[in-house]
Amino acid sequence: MNYEEEQSNELEALDSIYYGELEILEANPKKFTIPIKSEEFEPETNNGLGCRLEFTYTPKYPDEPVLVTIEDEENFREGDKDRLMEFLQEQIKDNLGTVVVFTLVSAAQEWLNVQWDQIKVDREEHAAKKLIEEEEAERKRFEGTRVTVETFLSWKEKFNEETGINKKRAIAEKEGKKLTGKELFMTDKTLINSDLKFLEEGNMKHLCLI
Repeated sequence: MNYEEEQSNELEALDSIYYGELEILEANPKKFTIPIKSEEFEPETNNGLGCRLEFTYTPKYPDEPVLVTIEDEENFREGDKDRLMEFLQEQIKDNLGTVVVFTLVSAAQEWLNVQWDQIKVDREEHAAKKLIEEEEAERKRFEGTRVTVETFLSWKEKFNEETGINKKRAIAEKEGKKLTGKELFMTDKTLINSDLKFLEEGNMKHLCLI
């Protein structure tokens, strides 16, 4: 086989197929690059996937593997470059002995399309999950905390501490002073007991502390 002629013929055919896209980088050994992209690829956005495949002919190509690297990846996820390279190496191995660049470019473009379709599905699922989580958080915020005896007592104690009622009552008892009408109301244990009884009877099962 005349390897030089075989390589020149393939390169000429590729230049015709990818006219305006194929770029020759070196003449000897022949080294060139072809850009590929998935459907919906837009460089200025996060839509689609793209990269360049850089090929170098070895002296006895196509009876020995063509060298290929992946350059200038666009919107690739972590690990995509390695997975694409592994895929290309499998294609090279399966087609050893024949000119393979067109096959590699076509297969790589289809690979990008498959990955992009999966990315879109993942994005839609993530958006749907986020919406459900936001709706659930809003529902919980709206419902607040269901009132039980324990939560009522905890809330009452915290309220008294924050308003200083407990401290005022202790000082008043120590100094023999009287609390104001409002303060007496806030510390009235009969009211607390009445509320607790109301809770225990289940009459406030729908009441919420917001």
